[in-house]
Amino acid sequence: MKTSDIIKKVKIPRHKLYYLEQKGYVTPKKVPMGDLEAREYSEQDLIKVHVIWKYLKKGFKHKVAYEKAMEELHINNGKA
Repeated sequence: MKTSDIIKKVKIPRHKLYYLEQKGYVTPKKVPMGDLEAREYSEQDLIKVHVIWKYLKKGFKHKVAYEKAMEELHINNGKA
C-alpha cells in the first residue's frame, strides 16, 4: 500500500505519517524506483497508523499514543 493510500484511508497528514516512521512506530518497506525509493506499507502498518492517529487526535503525545495503540492492538489480537 502506498503512502497516498494510507493518507486517504486514515486521513493523517503526510508529515505526521513520516514522523511515525522516523520514530520507528511503523516500518514500511523501501522499494527502489529509479533514483528514488517508494514506501510500501503493510496491512499491519495501516492498522497501527489508524490506532496511533486516533490517540494523537485525542491529544496524547506521540510516545503515549503509540503505547496506548500497541496496548489496544495487543488486547484485540489476544481476543481474536
